[in-house]
Amino acid sequence: MLLLMARDQTRAKVHAAALLLALDANGAGPLTMEGIAARAGVSKQTVYRSWPSTGAVLFDALLARSADESGRVVVPNSGDLSSDLLALATGMIGELKDPLEEALLRALTADLQSDAVLAAQYRELLLGPQLSAISTRLSEAGVPASGDVAELFVGPIFYRWLLRTRPFDSEWVSAHVERIIRSIGR
Repeated sequence: MLLLMARDQTRAKVHAAALLLALDANGAGPLTMEGIAARAGVSKQTVYRSWPSTGAVLFDALLARSADESGRVVVPNSGDLSSDLLALATGMIGELKDPLEEALLRALTADLQSDAVLAAQYRELLLGPQLSAISTRLSEAGVPASGDVAELFVGPIFYRWLLRTRPFDSEWVSAHVERIIRSIGR
């Protein structure tokens, strides 16, 4: 099935509607294409022509919000790896804890569990570039096995957020970065 991308104005309306519906539902209720279309003030056909599922709408909205204007993932590079990782972790956690972002990410995470195509797109277009950007920053600092260290860096953050095991606080973030720095022998 060939999908046509909606015009920028329509795409923005659909993104906003999906985000608001995800926030309203707080992950508790189903998000529907019909609900998104109604909230955006566009026809269902417009939504279905551009996105195959609610997960695809959410993912497109997330992609539109998560990268800079060039489409790149931005990782701090001040020359001080510890400070850069602290800034990156703080930013990631801030995004995960933001009510709108959290609702979007939790709804998308649920869809990723049952949609293999969407999960592959998520890995290719978002998670992969994020890990690659972090790995590149680590490589620039001379960290061996930088891809593994990038996963070691983001894994505990996502684990704590996804399973809601414990809250994030500044002490934990600092200790997490210190553990990463120690693990690479710095």
